[in-house]
Amino acid sequence: MRVRLADVAVRAGVSEATVSRVLNDKPGVSQATRDKIRSVLDVLGYDDRFLPAPAAGLVGIVVPELTNPVFPALSLVVQTHLARAGYTPVVCSLVPGGVHEADFVRVLLQQKASGVVFLSGVHANTDADARPYEDLLRRGMPAVFVNGWMDGVDAPFVSTDDAAAVEQAVAHLVGLGHERVGLAMGPPRYVPSIRKTAAFHDAVRRHLAGVVRPGEVDSLVVHTQFRLEGGEAAARALLDRGATGIVCGSDLMALGAVRAVRARGLSVPRDVSVVGCDDGPLLDFTDPPLTTVHQDVEAVGTAAARALLQEVRGEGAVRGELLVRPRLVVRGSTAAPAGAPAAAPAGTPAQVARPRRARRPG
Repeated sequence: MRVRLADVAVRAGVSEATVSRVLNDKPGVSQATRDKIRSVLDVLGYDDRFLPAPAAGLVGIVVPELTNPVFPALSLVVQTHLARAGYTPVVCSLVPGGVHEADFVRVLLQQKASGVVFLSGVHANTDADARPYEDLLRRGMPAVFVNGWMDGVDAPFVSTDDAAAVEQAVAHLVGLGHERVGLAMGPPRYVPSIRKTAAFHDAVRRHLAGVVRPGEVDSLVVHTQFRLEGGEAAARALLDRGATGIVCGSDLMALGAVRAVRARGLSVPRDVSVVGCDDGPLLDFTDPPLTTVHQDVEAVGTAAARALLQEVRGEGAVRGELLVRPRLVVRGSTAAPAGAPAAAPAGTPAQVARPRRARRPG
């Protein structure tokens, strides 16, 4: 005989909502009431398979925000692939001062979701604790992590090759004749910031050897926030240090840098060249159109979705990190510095994917 929630509620002397909360392991019910309901379930011969799965096939997509165009774009690619495979994707956007990543994870576990994709989440913060992710995986929840890396987390990772992005941007500016190139970057605790900063040091040493002293490179890096205001603040500091070319950690930062240059009465690109990173959908229409390093959102999102589907199906996706190579897109925000002869811009390598630290689970 099928046992209904109403039957359990009547026997236990509680509401159906209370029974539901206990079945779904939700808070707000005393231990004594939980024990009483569990006893009634045993007496009635309740079987978990009679409980409708409220979120069968549900997959969470956790994103830090939706104001940066790259996150909705990535999310859309992941959603499309998951929906085609018969799953129901749900976007979980973090809210400052409100819902946190751990809150979404808790709900996804309670709702018996099939898996979760983290897009540039807490895993990209080197100050974060890996134990919640390790616990999530131990509880059998398949997970894939995008644009970040965390040691000790046994799951697939997919990232844009940050080092290649900065190398292309610096090579482009140096090829135009810039000898004073600065980096406007987000907080130094994030993996993309760490990787891009290290790549900037390497690129300056190689492309501007003899022009920029090794001890000067640190002064050409400014860490703020991955936002328009952060790019504006970083650009002001770099202009004070004589930069004629600025590589930015995101397109929003680059637009802030353009605003800072204009506030000084200077022009982009006549006086200062600016390079962004991500390549949002409207950069052809900015003033000037923004030169940027294109993040291959389609390749990154597709790889993440496929890895999660493999994990959900028990096929075992490749562990380690898959790096997707970006490409430089030259538009109107970069030019030769005033008084310097124009040089041919750096090449734009094709988009390719290459694995790093990849291994099969075993």
